[in-house]
Amino acid sequence: MSARSRGRTPVQPSPPAIRTPGGLSFRVDPRAFVVALLLAAAALVVGVVLIGSGDYPMSPGEVVRTLTGGGTPAQEFIVGDLRLPRVLVGLLVGAALGIAGAVFQSVSRNPLGSPDVIGFGYGSSVGALVVIVLFKGGAAEVAAGAVGGGLLTGVAVYLLAWKRGIQGYRLVLVGIGASAMLTAVVHYLLTKAQLVDATRATVWMTGSLNGRDWAQVWPLLAVCGVLVPVVLGYGRALRMLEMGDDAAYALGVRVERTRLVLMSCAVLLTAAATAAAGPIAFVALTAPQLARRLTRSAGPNLAASALMGAALLLVADWASQQAFGSDQLPVGVVTGLVGGVYLLWLLVTERKAGRI
Repeated sequence: MSARSRGRTPVQPSPPAIRTPGGLSFRVDPRAFVVALLLAAAALVVGVVLIGSGDYPMSPGEVVRTLTGGGTPAQEFIVGDLRLPRVLVGLLVGAALGIAGAVFQSVSRNPLGSPDVIGFGYGSSVGALVVIVLFKGGAAEVAAGAVGGGLLTGVAVYLLAWKRGIQGYRLVLVGIGASAMLTAVVHYLLTKAQLVDATRATVWMTGSLNGRDWAQVWPLLAVCGVLVPVVLGYGRALRMLEMGDDAAYALGVRVERTRLVLMSCAVLLTAAATAAAGPIAFVALTAPQLARRLTRSAGPNLAASALMGAALLLVADWASQQAFGSDQLPVGVVTGLVGGVYLLWLLVTERKAGRI
């Protein structure tokens, strides 16, 4: 008689263990590993295609040859100075938003627990607009204002949601309330701005990869290089947090310390990504959900979420260029449109399941 016919849930086989020469061992889900490899390959392929797109088209072979040092001087200038930084910013911003979204959705145990839903993107927007409208700051000052606004919003939401710990739905509800208030502040600042500053602020708030260069690549790369390994190192503890605070405590996880470290890293990643490219909507919401559906594995799927976010953002940027050509539709418009449709579908699905 099968396990199903006896009314029992079949036991899922454990992923195979891999042992390192130093005696350490870790388990790898084969499906999740294959999905991560395919997503990484897809992001690289789209990146090569994106570098070759534009007013001076290049074939993928020419792009690869130029990247390996075999291109003409004109190709090296176009690739190295104009297009490669844009693609790298897209990869890093997408990865940062994807992994930040996975952290917040796991901490809140809610698919709506995304930085762009619970207010951190709006906090960065307010910080950037304060610098643009009130202080007439340059690009570096605007980036610093976006980071500062995101951090202050993260601290405020955390403190307001705290009540003998952080509960998922309370965090989401407080974040939605903060988003509403910050949106009002954004509109107020726009009404007080001069025409040139208002135009500049509106363009920044749309979220775009246009004009991005190495000045945005290096700071974002440094932030991701420090914070992403920290988040990955807490992957096991984050998976236990999804089971609830009591279960995590019983398994030896320092719940509040772990939650604070992970949320701080996620807020910093979101703020840095917003500072580099503006508020790119819905990547942090959709990337973890799509990654989880592809891997079909429990847990936050941090690596797959980061790679999914990078691939999604590059595909959206490529689609905006192909659809609108020289008009250069900001990528934030495309992600906002697709993400809005996904959010409606998610709300309908959650309602039918009785979770909202």
